[in-house]
Amino acid sequence: MSCGEPHETDCSEVLDHLYEFLDHEMPDSDCTKFETHFEECSPCLEKYGLEQAVKKLVKRCCGHDDVPTDLRAKVMGRIDLIRAGQAVPEHDLTAAPPEPQEPVAQRRSTASPSPQES
Repeated sequence: MSCGEPHETDCSEVLDHLYEFLDHEMPDSDCTKFETHFEECSPCLEKYGLEQAVKKLVKRCCGHDDVPTDLRAKVMGRIDLIRAGQAVPEHDLTAAPPEPQEPVAQRRSTASPSPQES
């Protein structure tokens, strides 16, 4: 998204780091650049307002739920992998492991014969 106007801080940079700004996880100098950008760019200000509203809604609706310890450990482990630049598993770390399946040959031999086989 871009408003088409030139800015000191590009719209794409602002949108790429919007959550860092919302979560107060960036240096004050960058926060000042973003605030200046929002004063100049209404599309980015609108996106900021929308994301801020969603964040508040999630906090209000889900902010009181305790996160299970094992889920927190899995998420933090994945974050550590990403920060270290290591490959992250494709499968869902929060899902239960899949049930082992019998080989097809065993399933056929233990199944009751079909009416055509009788």
